[in-house]
Amino acid sequence: MTDNQYAAAEGLTARLSPLAGMVMFAFLVAGLVFVLWAMFISDKVALQPTQPLSWEQIFDGAVTHRIAEELANVPFAKRAADLERAASWLAIGDTGTRVRQGCANWLFLTDELKIHPHAAADADARAQKVAALQEQLSKRGIRLLVVLVPDKSRIAAQQLCAVERSPLLASRAQDWQRVLQAKGVEVLDLAPTLQPLGSDAFLRTDTHWSEAGAERSAAAVAERIAALGVSPTPAKQFVASVTAPQPRPGDLVRLAGLDWLPESLQPAMEQVAVTQIKEVQGAVDEAALGEDDLFGDSQLPNLAVIGTSFSRNSNFIPFLERAVGARVGNFAKDGGEFSGAAKDYFTSPAFKQTPPEVLIWEIPERDLQSPYRDDIVLSGQSG
Repeated sequence: MTDNQYAAAEGLTARLSPLAGMVMFAFLVAGLVFVLWAMFISDKVALQPTQPLSWEQIFDGAVTHRIAEELANVPFAKRAADLERAASWLAIGDTGTRVRQGCANWLFLTDELKIHPHAAADADARAQKVAALQEQLSKRGIRLLVVLVPDKSRIAAQQLCAVERSPLLASRAQDWQRVLQAKGVEVLDLAPTLQPLGSDAFLRTDTHWSEAGAERSAAAVAERIAALGVSPTPAKQFVASVTAPQPRPGDLVRLAGLDWLPESLQPAMEQVAVTQIKEVQGAVDEAALGEDDLFGDSQLPNLAVIGTSFSRNSNFIPFLERAVGARVGNFAKDGGEFSGAAKDYFTSPAFKQTPPEVLIWEIPERDLQSPYRDDIVLSGQSG
């Protein structure tokens, strides 16, 4: 750049600086006005706690985090965030902090790639908790089967391209499995089951497994249940049919803040054929129910599943029911992470009144080393 060009650029910058400052000031004032309106006039922001706060919640930042989440719902702030996300995506292909873009529109959850500061201690705390629960369940005649769901970025590693997965994560699931097995806990790691499928085991723009991955995983779980010598009840038959491929929105597009864009501007949506699995209806064999089955208890599933949205996506539970030839109680929870579904299930009437013979606990690998808080309590059974 010549001296004249440099001087001209400097002059242009000087002339535009006041305009840039005015625009920034206008945005700050507008943002402040919207925040004050949302806090004190509208009902869009709820700053009052719904439950009593503990000192622990105050000290660990839970209060400020909740306030930030509420303020993020202010229309102006949300629209500004949407526009920033769209501009970053359309200009440089940036998918934000929660999502990473691999090869050919493959998206990955950032949480899978995080190195947590107290990873070993948190993973060990989870293992200790599972082992303690397993011991308590065993005393009640309930068998526990832990099912580990490997990271998408592990199984579909060929689609990572520029996305880096730390070598520190290579043995994360296997190390945790060995600790549990040493404590006598039955564990099924689905990585060997899904690795032959490769990227076909997962959806391209979603965190979850594909139907191929879900079906293969369900078959592996059914095989392990059979190896435990358990006969799933009530015995049922199922038939399946497959629909024509149809667009399937991916949750990673939503997490990237791009789902509001026209479909043509979003990461390419994938076409997915959905399997419809239905129970074969027929007369119940009354003789098989037994004279003591006054309340139809023999028709309640003796298998129950707790876990995350993996158990609620791509027909995993219907595939499992077909594989075991029986109905399965599904108590998984979207967004439940490690303990959400377990905490709810162990305090529920379903567990206290009709406990299962086998409890299947589905746990994603990415949750093993994240910060851990012990909030699972195994409640007593009713008479």
